[in-house]
Amino acid sequence: MIRIHDTLTNGLRELVPRDAGKVSIYACGPTVYSRIHVGNARPYVVFALLKRFLEHEGFDVTFVANITDVNDKIYDAARERGVGSEELAREMTATYRRDTDRLELGRPDHEPLASETIDGIVELIQALIDSGHAYASQGDVYFSVRNFPEYGKLSNRRLEDLAAQDTGEPEEEAQLKRDPLDFALWKAQKEGEDTAWDAPWGRGRPGWHIECSAMAEGILGLGFDIHGGGIDLVFPHHENEIAQTEAARNLPLARHWMHNGMVRFGDEKMAKSVGNIRLLSDVLDEYGRDVLIMYFLGGRYGKPLAFSEEELEQAQRSLERVRNFCRLLRRSAPPRGEGEADRFVTDQKEKFFEALRDDFNTPSALAALFELVAEGNRRLEAGDQIPGISDAFAEMLQVIGLENLLEAEEPVEEEAGRLAEERERARSEGDFERADALRRELAERGYEVRDTDDGPVLVRSSRS
Repeated sequence: MIRIHDTLTNGLRELVPRDAGKVSIYACGPTVYSRIHVGNARPYVVFALLKRFLEHEGFDVTFVANITDVNDKIYDAARERGVGSEELAREMTATYRRDTDRLELGRPDHEPLASETIDGIVELIQALIDSGHAYASQGDVYFSVRNFPEYGKLSNRRLEDLAAQDTGEPEEEAQLKRDPLDFALWKAQKEGEDTAWDAPWGRGRPGWHIECSAMAEGILGLGFDIHGGGIDLVFPHHENEIAQTEAARNLPLARHWMHNGMVRFGDEKMAKSVGNIRLLSDVLDEYGRDVLIMYFLGGRYGKPLAFSEEELEQAQRSLERVRNFCRLLRRSAPPRGEGEADRFVTDQKEKFFEALRDDFNTPSALAALFELVAEGNRRLEAGDQIPGISDAFAEMLQVIGLENLLEAEEPVEEEAGRLAEERERARSEGDFERADALRRELAERGYEVRDTDDGPVLVRSSRS
């Protein structure tokens, strides 16, 4: 049984797919007005790995992650750069794909663009107008929140509390609404906005929330299995998605609502608006994708995750334990597929996957993995054989996106080998200052020097 925490019911629920043997996932992707940061990458990693796990459990998984390429933030960023909004959106979409490709977790099965879903968006808005849940106002279209009695059920907010809050919206926009609680489904084209589409109520472009309702329904249909995204999207974005779809279709949009916690710098979430971001590309350049994947695995997906150099260094140390064990497996373990698995191996593998079945608990899964590493190190280094350990370890690593660690490493570069020999000569001559300088030079080239009983060994570092 696989259980996932459902934000709507605020509890663990068994995953019972709409269609037997298949799981459908929609996760909200980025608004492409600038390069993504580490916080933006967390949902991409969480749901890409969730797909791997569910496939391991025998499901046929369809994973959709949208790209919002029509948005006020894109207009503003494009004006600042002096380029067209379509040009900026295309550039940032391509950059987003290049940056996330470097995570080496595969692409989502579908990556719909808001700009390519206009027909579906217009049809959904018209359905809301026809049912009395939306109204046109001088070219804009608004959703009538008070006409949907269940509004607030995802975020546990009451209408009277929301009505008492100051929305902070411009006066000219507030005057177009019948009620301050109402939100935009369609926005009439304004001066300086260089992209717009024709619609029955006037030329303009979609609001943010309606885009996801239309894209998700268009690809996965209604009542799909998991709707995901960052916890910051619960209100208003996902609350509004629920209201729009249920009001128009009289059916739920999704069966489970699964939200990841924010990546935090100190007491604040990592966000472009706050200015405390670390670009994904920069962290990948400095630490490499394996360290970043290990960093994300180290926290419960639904909880906030602290970001700091110390956290990344800890992830690097954890990764090196796994990498070193993979090297030991290549030297010492029997080939994969040979012999009945050792009882300890099967027990740890089962603990690993049971942790993932229990609300995708990656820290507990890693704990089982590292127990296997510790016992495997002890027994293999003593010369024992552990039947099945290579197969089990490969199966576990594949699900968490680290299967590449089992691959044979590239030969040491000729220049690195020469520097290692020079360092060994310096050590034998007592010139330890020179030896340390050569070790640092090797580190800059992406190598660590391990001094063993059989002499120094060069291995590629986690950051190479």
